Amino acid sequence: MGDSSCSTQLIDGDGVYNVSGMENFMKTVKLGECGLSYAVVSIMGPQSSDPYITIIILYFRSQTTKGIWLARCADIEPCTIIMDLEGSDGRERGEDDTAFEKQSALFALAVSDIVLINMWCHDIGREQAANKPLLKTVFQVMMRLFSPRKTTLLFVIRDKTKTPLENLEPILREDIQKIWDSVQKPLEHKNTPLSEFFNVEVVALSSFEEKEEQFKEQSVVQLVSIQVASLRTHISCNSVFALGNVQVANLRQRFFHSIAPGGLAGDRRGVIPASGFSFSAQQIWKVIKENKDLDLPAHKVMVATVRCEEIANEKIASFADNEEWRHLEEAVQNGVVPGFGKKLSSILENCLIGYDMEAVYFDDSVRTSKRRQLESKLLQFVQPAYNSMLGHLRSKTLEDFKARFEKALESGEGFSAAANDCTQSLMSVFNEGCKDANIEQAAWDSSKVREKLRRDIDAHVTSVRKAKLSELASLYEEKLNKALSEPVEALLDAASDDTWPAIRSLLQRETKTALSDFASALSLFDIDQTTIEKLLAKLEEYARSVVESKAREEAGRVLMHMKDRFSTLFSRDSDSMPRLWTGKEDIKAITKMARSASLKLLSVIAAIRLDGDKDNVENTLQLALVDVPNSSTSNRSIQSLNPLASNTWEDEANKRNNNWLPPPWAIAVMLILGFNEFMTLLRNPLYLGVIFVAFLLGKALWVQLDISGEFRNGALPGILSLSTKFLPTVMNLLKKLADEGQRPTASDTRRNPELNSMSYPNGVNSTSTSSAASSNVTSSDSGVEYTSPVKQRSE
Repeated sequence: MGDSSCSTQLIDGDGVYNVSGMENFMKTVKLGECGLSYAVVSIMGPQSSDPYITIIILYFRSQTTKGIWLARCADIEPCTIIMDLEGSDGRERGEDDTAFEKQSALFALAVSDIVLINMWCHDIGREQAANKPLLKTVFQVMMRLFSPRKTTLLFVIRDKTKTPLENLEPILREDIQKIWDSVQKPLEHKNTPLSEFFNVEVVALSSFEEKEEQFKEQSVVQLVSIQVASLRTHISCNSVFALGNVQVANLRQRFFHSIAPGGLAGDRRGVIPASGFSFSAQQIWKVIKENKDLDLPAHKVMVATVRCEEIANEKIASFADNEEWRHLEEAVQNGVVPGFGKKLSSILENCLIGYDMEAVYFDDSVRTSKRRQLESKLLQFVQPAYNSMLGHLRSKTLEDFKARFEKALESGEGFSAAANDCTQSLMSVFNEGCKDANIEQAAWDSSKVREKLRRDIDAHVTSVRKAKLSELASLYEEKLNKALSEPVEALLDAASDDTWPAIRSLLQRETKTALSDFASALSLFDIDQTTIEKLLAKLEEYARSVVESKAREEAGRVLMHMKDRFSTLFSRDSDSMPRLWTGKEDIKAITKMARSASLKLLSVIAAIRLDGDKDNVENTLQLALVDVPNSSTSNRSIQSLNPLASNTWEDEANKRNNNWLPPPWAIAVMLILGFNEFMTLLRNPLYLGVIFVAFLLGKALWVQLDISGEFRNGALPGILSLSTKFLPTVMNLLKKLADEGQRPTASDTRRNPELNSMSYPNGVNSTSTSSAASSNVTSSDSGVEYTSPVKQRSE
């Protein structure tokens, strides 16, 4: 041994385990780096067996070894740890105190690959030999190991006499077998031979005192300097021993490569990896001190579990502090990192390889289980970075899609083709990015991120499609508006029998052209047929609304147009030349002709005739405004006979009037439920008078407010309009009733009403028409105006 042996007391005389000393020993001799390439040799034997040093162990004449000491053998490979136990028959503890002896023997069997037992040559074959209690102790404690190691028992016969070893060894083996047979065994091991538990080896050494000169003359001399702390007196001493003797040299040589096949401990079992030796020895001694049976297989699993967990925790901490990982984590927070998956996989693999190297010699199942746990924890640790990577990749892909899609549309590529091409291209780019970000150790699924990206792309395509369709619809609406507005206005200004047929033809032609072009444009958007039909129907409806709007617009200026036409025809001749008045002209005929032409214009604009239905609008206007009978009926009679007093044209008036009545079932319900109220009215005629007066007032308000006309535009607009007109109308009605009561009775001829201020559909007022054409229709005394909407009114 040399100074590098690091002699350390592992367990003191009181049985206290030296934890700090063992940790220092492990670091000094670098035992943790040995893996399974190490051996532990224990020395057992009678107290003061010899000052002679058996191979590498120092013995003193007194009880120099107290407790258990540990040291490393110098210049022996593999790393060999020597463990010296307290003598087995020492007087210091007393003959009856064998507890520590059994505990230390069990400890030696549990941790050692080779147990070296010193024996006196003269004890072989003796019943009362000093080594027999030791052997009994070894065999007895062996039974407390549920699955003991295959330990090599190396018996060293001390002070061999002239009797050959070939004669001594059979006698010794017979003694050993007798001791084995005499030891009480568990039932499962009752017939188990000694060879199942131990490899027995026997060597012999000559006496140093008798053959000192022979030792000095040996050619092979090794000087060993040992610095040993005195176990009892704390005195440090240096001892130099000559280990000559070919027997000693040969025995020492057997400890080289002792764990190799064929070596002293070549068939050992249940070896604890060197990095777990300290913890294992501590736990074994703890169990032995508590006087419990030692289950070595379970102990091996326990040591592997603790050590593998420690190694895994160390690797996690090391990974967290890894500079390469920190830089990668920081970079991925800011954007896409090329080669992210390979870089992170490499860092993780290095960490796992480090674990495998340190835990390689521990129990396979434990090591594999803890490796999976380590891998899982590492993946949980890096998953946020992976998710950030996918998030950046998705955002970047979406932005690239938007830019490329917009560029494709600007270049004139069809919408559907551009959307499909850009989607496929960018999704392929995203898939490649996901592959680049994949971590070899993880089986993470990026399908959810991929689906979200696809939804985002589809949402953007839908948004752009909606905007483009809106733009396209607006474009064709603008074209239709331009194609229809001016021609319709010109046709209405001309106002002839062919006006509405021409308008319908124009509307049909322009609408057909626009719908055809619009449908072709829509086919590029990859939309369903139902949507296409809705868009085409909306455009067709818009075209019709343009014509209707223009007709209503022209209807608002009909009086001006009628005046212009009357003035033109009255003041100019058939050649459009200014008319020369000589006094011979038939002014009445010219006036009638001009009035008829103005009336024709009114009849054309008075109704919207896009459906081509025939009507009596012109005849109705002719009857009401031109062919006025000279009668002496009252205003009320004229109102009831005047066709313009209705709120619509005659063909629709009948339908509307028929719809005023409730359905028959409702009438029956009212008769049944209202029978009591009806009988009450019959018994009290005053109620009938009040109800009749209320009915008259209500009817007057209904007519004056034009309630049915107000509600044609909707309930809310009707209510708002009536709320503003109700009070003035009531006040006006009461005022008229008061005036009628104060006016003296006049003849029927003076009360004959003339339709002077009656208003007609489309805002046409009879006062203006009569004034322009010198009409004989005059204003009524009451001044009441009648407003009546026309069929498909153009106001």
